[in-house]
Amino acid sequence: MSIRFRRPEVAEQLKAEAGARNVSTSALAEELIEEGLRTRRHSMIVFRDGASGRRAGLIGGPDVWEVVGGLVGGDVPPEDRISRAVEHLGLSHQQVDAVLDYYADFTTEIDEEIAENVAAADELEAAWQRRQGLLAG
Repeated sequence: MSIRFRRPEVAEQLKAEAGARNVSTSALAEELIEEGLRTRRHSMIVFRDGASGRRAGLIGGPDVWEVVGGLVGGDVPPEDRISRAVEHLGLSHQQVDAVLDYYADFTTEIDEEIAENVAAADELEAAWQRRQGLLAG
């Protein structure tokens, strides 16, 4: 597929941003288009950069994976999970519903982010335990 921009400055901005991110113009265009399409379907969701890469988050709120991690599983009865998320995360019911709608469409992606963050936390915990062992010995 070939894309022609009506405004040349948009193409130049895309090239400049791709260069700054050290990615191809095509890869950046694909990322931006995909995020734009997702945002059209999920208007309370934005995308942001971070240590783990690009990720979905609530406008002015936490990442989607963080909210889902507090909603799914655990020992809280399912009927209490939304109200608990509202209370503990300081979110509105509308925000929690927006996260659940996004999660329903991109379950595998969010589950992978949760798993990656759990693994990273486990690694940090193990490193801390090793350090504590050195201090004790």
